[in-house]
Amino acid sequence: MYLLKVCLLDNIAQGRIITKEIYMYAVTGASGQLGRLVIESLLSQQIPASQIVAIVRTPSKIDDLKAKGIEVREGDYEKPQTLTTALKGVDKLLLISSSEVGKRFPQHRAVISAAKDSGVSLIAYTSILQANKSTLALAGEHLQTERELEASGLNYVLLRNGWYTENYTMGVPTALEYKVVLGTLGEGRVSSASRADFAQAAATVLTSETAQKKVYELAGSTSFNLSEFADVLSEISGTEISYNDLEATAFAKVLGDAGLPEGLVNMLVDSEVESRSGWLYSESKDLENILGRKTTTLEQSIKDLGIL
Repeated sequence: MYLLKVCLLDNIAQGRIITKEIYMYAVTGASGQLGRLVIESLLSQQIPASQIVAIVRTPSKIDDLKAKGIEVREGDYEKPQTLTTALKGVDKLLLISSSEVGKRFPQHRAVISAAKDSGVSLIAYTSILQANKSTLALAGEHLQTERELEASGLNYVLLRNGWYTENYTMGVPTALEYKVVLGTLGEGRVSSASRADFAQAAATVLTSETAQKKVYELAGSTSFNLSEFADVLSEISGTEISYNDLEATAFAKVLGDAGLPEGLVNMLVDSEVESRSGWLYSESKDLENILGRKTTTLEQSIKDLGIL
């Protein structure tokens, strides 16, 4: 256990000595979009840069964070020996799930093993909404990781993240160009929130003295289907945008023709097909309760793109 304790003289309390606990926080995948936002949120919550460790495969990618006083360490999911070194002295760890679908579980298991060896006291893990029940292909490796954490003997918190609103708003320029939103979601609803919302929640849970729950189902305060997404985009842009609900094979062809790799195409198509049954929808208020506010609306996320 590498927890530091600093004794402070509390003059107000008539010379009583009090103890303040100072934790070292670490974030894996710190060069990614979510990782960077989590670190920004930690800093905004008055966590000193000296108490934050950014763990990345390629440290040179985040020289800007190093310039802020954050300690940058190499930690490669595929090189377990780097993970133990990267986690030395860390008390609380945010394990951001790997982006390499199909390799995630062994990579996560390596981090969990290194965390145990290094004396990490808490792991918060970014899982997926309703991981214990979801039929999304993505859920499998998340559930394996959750079970590995349960069996590890470590204190852990599961942050079951819903869909990022950015997963859809990234397609806004194309939708505006062709006046159509394409998908295969049917009438399925998505309870999304912004990536920044999820990052703030992760930082808040990580810095809490005691997590209120072991499992948080993190979903947006509101939801939409893709017809409604097209309607909102139409209203904001002043241009009529329609939604074309495609068969799964046709949607896969569109994504493939756009240059997306086969693995990503399969993941996106599967996620929409399975979510026709509601796997990306939730009425959970865990996320807004952590944030202390409503999550970012779809309308605001579109406006935040800065192109309308």
